[in-house]
Order: sequence, then C-alpha cells, then structure tokens
Amino acid sequence: MSDDSPATSPEPLPLPPVPSYAARRLDRAALARLTAYGEALASDGVIRGMIGPREVPILWDRHLLNCAAMAEAVERKAKIVDIGTGAGLPGLVLALVRPDVQVVLIETLQRRCDFLSEMVARFELVQRVTVIWGRAEEVPPQEADIVTSRAVAPLKKLVPWCMPHARIDGRMLALKGQKAEEELNAAHKVLHRWSAAKHAEILTCGTGWIDPPVKLVSATRRK
Repeated sequence: MSDDSPATSPEPLPLPPVPSYAARRLDRAALARLTAYGEALASDGVIRGMIGPREVPILWDRHLLNCAAMAEAVERKAKIVDIGTGAGLPGLVLALVRPDVQVVLIETLQRRCDFLSEMVARFELVQRVTVIWGRAEEVPPQEADIVTSRAVAPLKKLVPWCMPHARIDGRMLALKGQKAEEELNAAHKVLHRWSAAKHAEILTCGTGWIDPPVKLVSATRRK
C-alpha cells in the first residue's frame, strides 16, 4: 500500500473566525473541540498534506459544519464507521460534536492514519474512536449502525464498500451535493443487491443554519 508524502509544504493560513450561526447551533464544548480541530487542519494539516491550502478559507462552511450537520441524521449512541475518512471528515467531526457515539475511521494512507491517531489522542477520544489503516473492502465487517462517507466515490461504487460494514437494519449515509438524486437513481441496481433499494432516500440536514443545506443519501440494509 503506497503512502505518497506531499511534495511541498505550503505556508499554512489561519483558521477563519467561527461563523456566528455555528455558535448559535452548537454547544460551547462541541464548538471548542471543533475549532481546535479546524486549527490543526489549517496549520499542521496543510503542512502534512491532509488538506490543500485553498481549503482553509472555506473550512467552516464547506467542511467542518457540513460534517457537523450530519449529526442530525445520527441516532443516539450509534456505532459509526467512516469509509475513506481522509483527515477525519466526517467521522472525526461527528465524534467531536456527539460525545454519545462510537466511531471507526477507515483510511488507506498511513500518513493520514498517523494524523488521525494524533487527533484521537489530543481530544481524548481513545475510548470512543478507533483508526484502521486499510481499504474498506479489505477490512473485516464492522457491524455498524451507520456507515458514513464523504467525497469518496459515486454512490453505485460506494455501496459495495459501505454495506458490508452495516449491520442488518443499519444504514449508509453518504454526504452528497446537488447530484444526490441522480446518483441514487444510478445506484438502484446495486442497492437492490443489499435489499436496500426500497429503503433509500434523500435526507436534508442543516436546514435553517447552513446554506445550502446538506444532502445525504440514506440507504438501510435489510436481510
């Protein structure tokens, strides 16, 4: 498994101020954790190639808060598996804003796993968050309540990676944009193989405080 280090070390930019609407929506402790994580991404994360420097000005609106909004679709005390988590989006964000959930972060690059492990230790999440280095299709089934993903692959390719990690009656939640409906239609056949085609829908999170709101494809695995 290759682990290509970034060729250059861009000059990090400061994290933009917390949007006022986020301060109204998230509790103080969750916002403090999310801010500290954002600062780590904007500094060390850029230097180590976790995110590109152009992402820093939009970290709050396009990344951190989009992921935090997904928590609206997560039941209490859920076990979450995040496929292709990268720098921890959305899995680590969900762990930071929802102290009741357990999270497994699956990532293929060792250097990203190293960064994630450091974040888990820094935020004292060792009892709730596990980092696994590997490909989703090679990791043993995790029996999760929810399997999340963001910017990993088109839905029809994503379903066979996610569904094996969901328990029966568990769900996959894929964060998608304006093409959510189109991708859902294209994935009908592969969803049918997991008895999930009749139990798939588009969910909207963040209405009233994120513009545009977040669109998720939700599909429930049946027997």
